[in-house]
Amino acid sequence: MSIPNSLRWQVIERAMNRCEYCGLSQEGQEAVFHIDHIHPASLDGQTESENLALACVSCSLRKSARVSAIDPITNFMEPLFNPRRDVWNLHFRWRDCELTGITPTGRATVQALAMNRPIAVSIRREESLRDRHPPPGHL
Repeated sequence: MSIPNSLRWQVIERAMNRCEYCGLSQEGQEAVFHIDHIHPASLDGQTESENLALACVSCSLRKSARVSAIDPITNFMEPLFNPRRDVWNLHFRWRDCELTGITPTGRATVQALAMNRPIAVSIRREESLRDRHPPPGHL
């Protein structure tokens, strides 16, 4: 799906050039971050600002066309974190360089997007040396 450049830049600026799911900075990354349809286009999600989020490649590919995932504690299906609707700090906390979900949505999102895979934790450690972790507003 093609996203107009003006809309793409609006999403990037709003996200402060960070993944809106895991908080990773685009700065210093080799891969270009994706513009994610929060409600997937395959499920009739619209290509409009309120349905788009900046996502690192890993979060984008793992989220794919999903809107929900299993909470590993309750085993119930829960909605994934929605950067336009949900407040990040109400669903997640940092434990050093690992992300902890503190709500069913947060836990389901952390697990579904594999936010604490070893490479992600290593990148966050490196980011912390460059004062880019934790992300502003994600404390």
